[in-house]
Amino acid sequence: MRILKFGGTSVGSADAICKLVQIVKQEYERGKAPALVCSALAGVTNTLLNLVNNASAGEEYSSGLNQVEERHFLIVRQLLEIKHHNQALLGLKLYFNELDGLLAGVKALGEASPRIRDKVLAYGELCSCYTISHILRQQQVPALFADARLLVRTDSSFGKANVNQAVTYRQIQDYFQQHGNEVPVITGFIASDGAGNSTTLGRGGSDYTAALVGAAVQAGEVQIWTDVDGFMTADPRLVEKAFPLKHLSYNEAMELSYFGAKVIHSPTILPAIASQIPIVVKNTFNAAFAGTSIGATATVNGSLVKGITSIPAVSLITLQGGGIVGHKGFSGRLFSALALAGVNVILITQASSERSISLAISPEDAAPARNAIEAEFEYELLKEQLLPPVVESEFSILAVVGENMKQAIGLSGKLFSALGRSGVNVSAIAQGSSELNISVVVSADDLGKALNSVHDALFLSPLKTLNVYCCGTGNIGSTLLKQLEQHQEYLQESRHLRINLAGVCNSRKMHLNPSGVNLGSWKQTLQDTGEQSNLEQFINQAVAQNLPNSVFIDNTGSAAVAQTYRHLFEESFSVVTCNKIRNCGTFPDYFTDKQVVRKYGVDYYFETNVGAGLPIIKTLQDLLISGDRVLKIEAILSGTISFIFNSYRGSKTFAEVVREAQEKGFTEPDPRDDLSGLDFARKMLILARETGLPAELQNVKIQPILPQNCIDAPTVEAFYEELGKSESYFEKLKTQAETDGKVLRYVGILEDDSIKIDLVMASSEHPFYGLSGSDNIISFTTDRYLFNPMVIKGPGAGAEVTAAGVLADLVRVAAN
Repeated sequence: MRILKFGGTSVGSADAICKLVQIVKQEYERGKAPALVCSALAGVTNTLLNLVNNASAGEEYSSGLNQVEERHFLIVRQLLEIKHHNQALLGLKLYFNELDGLLAGVKALGEASPRIRDKVLAYGELCSCYTISHILRQQQVPALFADARLLVRTDSSFGKANVNQAVTYRQIQDYFQQHGNEVPVITGFIASDGAGNSTTLGRGGSDYTAALVGAAVQAGEVQIWTDVDGFMTADPRLVEKAFPLKHLSYNEAMELSYFGAKVIHSPTILPAIASQIPIVVKNTFNAAFAGTSIGATATVNGSLVKGITSIPAVSLITLQGGGIVGHKGFSGRLFSALALAGVNVILITQASSERSISLAISPEDAAPARNAIEAEFEYELLKEQLLPPVVESEFSILAVVGENMKQAIGLSGKLFSALGRSGVNVSAIAQGSSELNISVVVSADDLGKALNSVHDALFLSPLKTLNVYCCGTGNIGSTLLKQLEQHQEYLQESRHLRINLAGVCNSRKMHLNPSGVNLGSWKQTLQDTGEQSNLEQFINQAVAQNLPNSVFIDNTGSAAVAQTYRHLFEESFSVVTCNKIRNCGTFPDYFTDKQVVRKYGVDYYFETNVGAGLPIIKTLQDLLISGDRVLKIEAILSGTISFIFNSYRGSKTFAEVVREAQEKGFTEPDPRDDLSGLDFARKMLILARETGLPAELQNVKIQPILPQNCIDAPTVEAFYEELGKSESYFEKLKTQAETDGKVLRYVGILEDDSIKIDLVMASSEHPFYGLSGSDNIISFTTDRYLFNPMVIKGPGAGAEVTAAGVLADLVRVAAN
């Protein structure tokens, strides 16, 4: 036999009940008559609780009661044939008349005892199960309405009664022996005490009823039918990538239920454990899905962790003081006082010094807990052996659960690293000796971010998500977004990486959407729905979204944007940039940025600051990390200047070559911006600083390429005129180089703590001799690469290669 329990949403409407009937009918037609346990219609229990509260306050309750009544009547009219209406409606009407009488008495007395409240709440299940039994009989299922108050015996702890299992099992067994060929529809949640008074088993108690019935009759399986596909790896309302779990152990299910997973009522599992009955959680609205099977043993779902669950609202109460240290019986007094006050302690953590102890409790228990502690420890507080208890609110608990976590090396490191990288502060930590659960208390504002980052980090998600904010949509920015769109499938399949464009802005418009801006239509979105751009507002809104794994990409050349980096680091944003302005500022700023990056555990990648897409900075960093010593760096790091000197040969004049470079788009609108060597100097400065040299831009010695008359020309055209007039100057240099079998190269040199950029004549033995086109090249001479320097060569300019470099940096962030 199977016990099928249907929750409130599974009986919440005519359509839902039709699905329930189909499930039960299929089970019955297999030749194995099931037993049903049903909850009240969705929302009815809360409505009844409000009605009894209104009545006790002397307020009107009739309209609300009429709505509940009409809701049941409507289901009867929708699902039963007319010839069956009278019997079903008459039975319901009798229940609602009784309920009306109870509420009238409550209103007359002006109060409602816990016993009366339980009696009122019982009518939700009585009415739903009575209705469902009639609907099943019409479908040729021999259903029998069964009042659980005749089956489940409890004590008189109204509101959350304790079950007398011996009596309960005997009564259930007797009932099933008498009605062996019928399908009982048993009221969940409700029971009775020894005097016959109605009691309730606590919210979610219908699950418990089903488990008690299953254990009593030694059922083959207890099925919990709800509105989700089983236990999920996390709350899908907070973690979009949460997915259903196929298997859980009893212990794992209990831990997940205790720490916030509302799929199943945690006491449900205790009778199942005792009788070794499997529990299956299934979705009424997706009956074909296998759901989650709960049994005695744990299985592996590709991760040591089975799930991440949470309690969204808790308060933290902390006691500290010398009176705790070595004081025998202190904890006993503390927990006894809290128990007498009816306070449930969710989590406990104590410092090894024994000077403080923190407890996580429900927010509604905060005031009673404080009062109980102050009363119990009045003497210690007066003598200042204890400080007054500190109550802090607006906290949440995140719990990582899994039996396979036991003795797993590195799991805690991944957990706390993920929280740290997302800027989530942990206020308290607890782990049981069973090693089944690691719980942390975090700010309620950070719960969603914490769940998502931990979910990604512990490999519960098939994909890791980076939430990206892109500033700048010029050549490089637009090309990057195009590359991201083109490589979406590759990144997901090969790198297990999903890029969520959470925001995009340029100097005119900005648009943010935490769910993601479509990479294929971002231009149209920005145009149609973007608001007027404001850099400060853009960053503030990005911070306010509080998304995990947030990355800010700067594809501008703006000093204003570069100034925001430190604030972004402090808000736990990683930064990827092709804007070299920040790294060329003062050395103290550069040095402080590096320290802040380390402090907040974020990434700061700027590979494209030097050599566009060439792996220059990473290579340099790897050399230094490995213990190598850089003796000399020689480089050509200007694609424009590289093209000009590589093309200045034969009969071409220098002016003609410069104009050709401008026509090909290699130069700035004014070629002097490139030929001044200033941008080249910035790149050499960044390399010098990466080696540890505390240099400033003014320390870079630049040999001018251009004669002064060219530099001083008032316009670009005047510049070209002066350049033509100065051809003899350039011709002389070219001729001298050719005579000596050499070529002209404009080379940056870092050696002996000195940085300079010189126009040199390179011989055929020099690695820069064969450079062509607009390629960049760099040579590292180190202790390991002393006689044969390491050389990196390739395209050093262009939107495609620069955007590709930014994309590579973005993927590096994901790898961390």
